[in-house]
Amino acid sequence: MSYRLFYTARAERDMAKLDPGVKERIRQALERYARDPFRHVRKMVSPELGMYRFRIGDWRVICDIYEDCIVVLRVGHRREIYRG
Repeated sequence: MSYRLFYTARAERDMAKLDPGVKERIRQALERYARDPFRHVRKMVSPELGMYRFRIGDWRVICDIYEDCIVVLRVGHRREIYRG
């Protein structure tokens, strides 16, 4: 079963700021992770930003997972993403 990916307006703005190579790498990884997200996802310690996170190199994708949907909330570098 494959999950559908949805991006919030904030996540789309985050993605628009990235270099094309990084953007493509994140997009491909998310499509791969959508096939079996719970194999790759980690639960957030503090769910203020979101419930789960994916790690893609030095980049983090904060998301929520509902039934068959992955809602991407934020995308950013590991150094900056958790600063709120």
